[in-house]
Amino acid sequence: ALRALRLEGVRIPPAYVKTFQGPPHGIEVERDKLNKYGRAFLGCTIKPKLGLSAKNYGRAVYEGLRGGLDFTKDDENVNSQPFMRWRDRFLFVAEALYKAQAETGEIKGHYLNATAGTCERMLQRAECAKELGMPIVMHDYLTGGWTANTTLAHYCRDNGLLLHIHRAMHAVIDRQKIHGMHFRVLAKSLRLSGGDHLHSGTVVGKLEGEREVTLGFVDLMRDDYIEKDRSRGVYFTQDWVSLPGVIPVASGGIHVWHMPALVDIFGDDACLQFGGGTLGHPWGNACGAAANRVAV
Repeated sequence: ALRALRLEGVRIPPAYVKTFQGPPHGIEVERDKLNKYGRAFLGCTIKPKLGLSAKNYGRAVYEGLRGGLDFTKDDENVNSQPFMRWRDRFLFVAEALYKAQAETGEIKGHYLNATAGTCERMLQRAECAKELGMPIVMHDYLTGGWTANTTLAHYCRDNGLLLHIHRAMHAVIDRQKIHGMHFRVLAKSLRLSGGDHLHSGTVVGKLEGEREVTLGFVDLMRDDYIEKDRSRGVYFTQDWVSLPGVIPVASGGIHVWHMPALVDIFGDDACLQFGGGTLGHPWGNACGAAANRVAV
């Protein structure tokens, strides 16, 4: 019997890639939808992750977006709990988003978590987000499953919604060095299944990873053709045959002082998310958001 077995990489034949829709929209279309160019997107996960009422949650969203962020985000643990049912959250967040858009003149977004126990309920939440005029929804793709994620990705393309993907539960699969599979395999699989954003670690901050290895799978998410480079963990040349790219999301333990390093590492086609690094500002949420916007 094997004592250890780990999947480090896969090559997906172009003929097989062509059978998938992939990301609902991709990087270029997202920039056109949001009218944002020449810099990384800025986001913020609303904290505390659990316990806020829907009204107070919406207030935090408004302050972050008004201060200069492009996106705010449901935490992966926020779903539909007794203290904040999903429909109430959707309504208060929509109100906050429209108010922030009116005051700033910019297009804003909030990742509304559509993850649910069945595909039918998941699509019900996505439909509600669409009817409210929200530009983006979110899915926990490993807890929800591949079929659910692909179903939601197809819905998002058909209905003009962007799709943010959180990787909750990934560490159970990829953290053990001698068992499971590397995150680059999960990232390539997600590009096939479909998602416009995917959390990818930060290199700096809390969710650290080796710089070259992280940039290796970031290239696998964004680029159309990637040459084999074992030093970066790219074990096979990969041709995505024009499948749309996925925006890497750097999130976890980062703050404004990390901005120079993050921009240097990830470049413009990325989303930099500061949760506590925004909401922990001593002058309040809007000032924390403004600090991030000025820094980028």
